[in-house]
Formats: sequence, structure tokens, C-alpha cells
Amino acid sequence: MSDLHSLRNYIDGKFVDAQDGRTLPVVDPTTGEPYATSPLSGPADVDAAMAAAAAAFAVWRDSTPSTRQRLLLKIADAVETRADELVQAECRNTGKPRAVTRAEEIGPMVDQIRFFAGAARMLEGRSAGEYAEGLTSIIRREPVGVCAQVAPWNYPMMTAVWKFAPAIAAGNTVVLKPSDTTPASTVLLAEIVGEVLEELNLPAGILNVICGDRETGRLMVEHPTPAFAAITGSVRAGIEVAKSAAKDVKRVHLELGGKAPVIVFDDADIDLAVESITAAGFFNAGQDCTAATRVLVHEPVRDEFVAALAKAAADTKTGGIDDEDVLYGPLNNPNQLAQVSGFIDRLPVHAKVEAGGHQVGAKGYFYAPTVVSGLMQDDEIVQNEVFGPVITVQSFTDEAQALEWANGVEYALASSVWTKDHARAMRMSRSLDFGCVWVNTHMILVAEMPHGGFKKSGYGKDLSAYGFDDYTRIKHVMTSLG
Repeated sequence: MSDLHSLRNYIDGKFVDAQDGRTLPVVDPTTGEPYATSPLSGPADVDAAMAAAAAAFAVWRDSTPSTRQRLLLKIADAVETRADELVQAECRNTGKPRAVTRAEEIGPMVDQIRFFAGAARMLEGRSAGEYAEGLTSIIRREPVGVCAQVAPWNYPMMTAVWKFAPAIAAGNTVVLKPSDTTPASTVLLAEIVGEVLEELNLPAGILNVICGDRETGRLMVEHPTPAFAAITGSVRAGIEVAKSAAKDVKRVHLELGGKAPVIVFDDADIDLAVESITAAGFFNAGQDCTAATRVLVHEPVRDEFVAALAKAAADTKTGGIDDEDVLYGPLNNPNQLAQVSGFIDRLPVHAKVEAGGHQVGAKGYFYAPTVVSGLMQDDEIVQNEVFGPVITVQSFTDEAQALEWANGVEYALASSVWTKDHARAMRMSRSLDFGCVWVNTHMILVAEMPHGGFKKSGYGKDLSAYGFDDYTRIKHVMTSLG
């Protein structure tokens, strides 16, 4: 692999190889062929990154909110300036369509960084007061320390921002690991941040990026230096992180899987629902924990809805980075392709594939937009996260059954309700056991609102002031007035 492009770790402002020289292949999922290598970081590399972050924290924790804001605003400007490079790195590494990625990811990333730049100046606590005679109490909001963060492969560039921006805004320092299959855009982000840190004469170790595999992530979480561990990933990975962090009582933030119910009542605008669900179900090849992939449709409009959704799926295109009119690219890796194919291969006899259900092309990891109907609540494909371009459809008879089935899974991240009845929408949103409920829309995220779930979808919030709060700790200071 000596002729392949070599990615490197970014530690304390320097690009470095893994100390033992080990590497991993980085594969282009549109072809299935490696195009680069990245470091397979081990204990020595984790130690170096943690030491750099700890040294930087000794300075950065005492920085003023205005200094933190200035840093993040300059990072946002730099991301905007180098957007084309970031899109190229992201698309080559993930196979995402270039035009869609440019339109849907760069703007939100920049906006989110700027939001947390503002949040840096809003470290609020309760006002000082006397709660015991002769004593004044105050609340200090402080950074938690070094943060070990692990990002996923479905949105490597976006989730890197979700991780480091609030942490840095609150005065923490970061060691961030991208997925082993998608390190390229995160390494480029590290370069961009590093240049801004140097320009502002700030500690280089505020943000460190190390590449590696699952073992590298475990070493990060179990390392004695971090006070906080955050991961976006599978339920399995989240459970492992929680167990590892528990050994020294680290704080943990887990954003895990999802199985979003999309509840379509008979009074809904069916055309709007189909159009929106198609986009929100197949976007990014369905590799999104909030994807609209589990539809519950009211029995009176079931046939009309399924026919329209199947046609919309048939009209949806998957293809390469620069193909025209393409909504999504390939699945991320061969294991994910095998997982999605396996769900379809194991469908029960009562299920019906209305559209798709097969791999596309002779190379790469492309899968056709797929709609499956006739499913029952306890079917595997209804209960478990497919994480692919597959939308399932069940039909319900009344509001109570829709609610029971919607809540009847182990995930609880996101959901949506489609109805013109305001009272019904309010009843459903009150009773749906999910961290987000959309009404007559799906999968819209804004920087000001929190993203995070319940049950096996994890705990902690990304985005918003709540996500910022997660990266702070509360200290009570009581002073005698005598």
C-alpha cells in the first residue's frame, strides 16, 4: 500500500504516524478499493494525545469566554473557506454525492460552530445568595477536563463538529477518534483547527485527532486522563464504553441507535408525507439513527400510501459522487452491505418487497431504495435497526395501537406524527417515548434544539444549550461573611 495516500494523527499541533508504524486501509465505498491508509493508533499514541490535551487544558480552562468565542468563530470561517476541500475528503471517504453533501452538511456545520461560539459566553449559574445565616453561596460553571470522543462513520465530518465544538466552547480539551473507515475529513478538520490555534497563539493540544480501530477507542475511554467520554455509535459500542468508563467513574455521553416510528394518520397530506418520508428514509443511504424507516400508516389509507411510497422509491436514485440527480451513495462498508442484505434475505413469508430489495452494480456497496410492507410488530426488521435504505410499513387501526407499536421497540431517539388534527398531534407527542417528536416533518435539526434519546438510544444531548451544559460541571462555593 506504499502508493496510497497516507493520513496521519494530529497530536499537539503536529501530524505524526502511529509510533509502532501500524496502519489501516481506507476504502472508497463506491469501488470497494483502498485509496489511502491511516494510523492504527496504540497505547503510546493514546498516551501522547492525552498528555497533549492535559497540558493544553491547564491553560485553556482559564481562558475567557470571549477568547473561546473568538477561536470558534475563526474555526467556522476557516471551515467555510475550505468547504470544497472538506467536501472532497468526505465524499471520497464515504461515497456521498458531492452536491448533496455540499448543500446539506457544510452550512449546518458552520452554523453549529457559530452557535457554540455564542454559547461560550453564556456560562450561567444561579445568582449568589444567602441560604444560611452569615454565609454567601455562589455557583461556578467549570469545564470538566480532557474529553475522549469517538465519532461514527455515517456523518464523520458533521459529528466531529458536534463533538469538539461544545467541548472547546466550555473550556475543555479534546482527543477525538474518527471511525476506522472514515478518518479523512476529520484529519482535515484537525489541520484547519490547528492552523487557527497557531494563528491565535493558543495551545496546540486543545484538539487532537487520533485514528484507529475499536481497540484504540477502548484505550481512550479507559485512559486515566479523560474526565468525560462521548460516543456516537451502535448500542453495542455504547454499552462497552459505559462499562469501560465505569471503572474510574468517568462521565459518559452516549448517542446510539434509533428506530424512528413515522405515524401517518388517514387525515394526513399523503403526497407531502410520501415525499418527506422518501427523502428522510433514503437520505445518506438510510444510515442515520433518526431516518424515517419505520412507517405506521392508518389502515384506511394504507394501500394508497404504500403504492405512492413504492413509486417514490423506484424514482429515487443511488450512485457515485458526481452522478446527477442522486439522493444517496453507497453503504459505508462491506459489513454494512451484508447487514442490510441479510435483513431482506431473512424476511418472513408474510412480508412483501414493494420496491428494491437488492444490491446495485457490480462494484462498491450500493443498495437499491427499498420498501417492505405486510410486516408485524415482532418481526426482526421492525424491531432492529437496519441502518440502510429500507423503509418498512405496518398498518394500524386506531391511535392507541399506533402508539403501542411506535413505543414497542428498544430505541427511543426520534419519531414523527403526520396529521391535520392538532389535538391528536399534541396527544401523540406527549405519549411518544422518544427524544424528539416531529409533526408533519421529519429529520430536521437545528443548532438551538437538542438531539438525543432515551432507552437504548443512549443519554446526553448533542447540539443546543443542553449539549453545551453536558460539557460543564457545577461547583458550589460558600463564603463566610464574618
